[in-house]
Amino acid sequence: MSVGIVVAIAVLLSAGLIIWFVRRRRNSGSTLRRESKGPLERIRSQDFLLNSVLVSSKKEHYSGDRSNDDLELPLFDFTSIAAATENFSDENKLGQGGFGCVYKGFVEGQEIAVKRLSKNSGQGTKEFKNEVKLIARLQHRNLVRLLGCCVDADEKMLIYEYMENKSLDSFLFDKAKRYLLDWQKRFNIICGIARGLLYLHQDSRFRIIHRDLKASNILLDGELDPKISDFGMARLFGQDQTEANTKKVVGTYGYMSPEYAMDGLFSIKSDVFSFGVLVLEIVSGQKNRGFYYSNNELNLLGHFWELWNGGRALDIIDSSVGDSFSESEVLRCMQVGLLCVQERAEDRPTMSSVVLMLCSETASLPQPKKPSFCLARKPETDESSTVNQVTITTLDPR
Repeated sequence: MSVGIVVAIAVLLSAGLIIWFVRRRRNSGSTLRRESKGPLERIRSQDFLLNSVLVSSKKEHYSGDRSNDDLELPLFDFTSIAAATENFSDENKLGQGGFGCVYKGFVEGQEIAVKRLSKNSGQGTKEFKNEVKLIARLQHRNLVRLLGCCVDADEKMLIYEYMENKSLDSFLFDKAKRYLLDWQKRFNIICGIARGLLYLHQDSRFRIIHRDLKASNILLDGELDPKISDFGMARLFGQDQTEANTKKVVGTYGYMSPEYAMDGLFSIKSDVFSFGVLVLEIVSGQKNRGFYYSNNELNLLGHFWELWNGGRALDIIDSSVGDSFSESEVLRCMQVGLLCVQERAEDRPTMSSVVLMLCSETASLPQPKKPSFCLARKPETDESSTVNQVTITTLDPR
């Protein structure tokens, strides 16, 4: 046999071995990928159905942001979520609003809360996109964590960490459960909300105005630690931006600042106003909305103001708290709450000042001025509807 034939045979055999090896590696990799693929498969933002929404967050709105290509979002498949919630059974339903329903579920041994948007809720779709755009980028112990989302034909779902104790209002305004909130727990809740709001306004890479801070949007974990939730109405601000205006006012009456409710003007100070209302509700165990005192002339803020000026502020503390509380701490919280609900936005403190005043026993607190909305009245509206347990109100500025 000639040397040329031997060389040719050797070359063919080598080529065959190389082809066989490459195909085996390729098949092995495909099998491995199929086996490792699960409900928490990560996809890059440019492959995500809502890419156009994510891209709409222009870089000039914030500094130091990574590119959209670096943003990753966990994606759950519909089959896994349906199985996790036992096909969205009533037994697993945690709540319901204008947006749709929230269900409890289990995925890979982890408890989750599934916010399933109603197919007929146009506003819910907008909230879905907004929440994906904002909260997916935020990480703080006092903000609810978004674990991922699910988009399948008409189905749109947000998947959150499960909060064992649901929302603050389910404790605060419940005659049986309110006794579980002693003063120390209430004070910790107030401070936790303040830290979460400070992060949104100042410490995160983005300046975010929540616009719907209220008791039902504060979730409580197993230790009753608070987490701010529901960013469907939130707005992203630039680092140098201080306020914005909208023709359509969104939020919940009773928590809205006067400049926002009447003129559509919102800023970090409108969130501060909502926080102040929350503080006074936590201290008193009473809702600002629906609370009327002295022949329906005063709401909760007005009643607080009257007692404060009369030196009887402690008269309004929730009786379920009992006697185990620090008077100076309670009075400090009341004073901070009243400072936050002052009528003029420029008179209200920033959240950094609020956190300092709450955490320091030696900090000097200014005397509050008269709060807004002391009279039991409602703004004139052309249209009012409820979406996601949020009152959407359109007003004509005068």
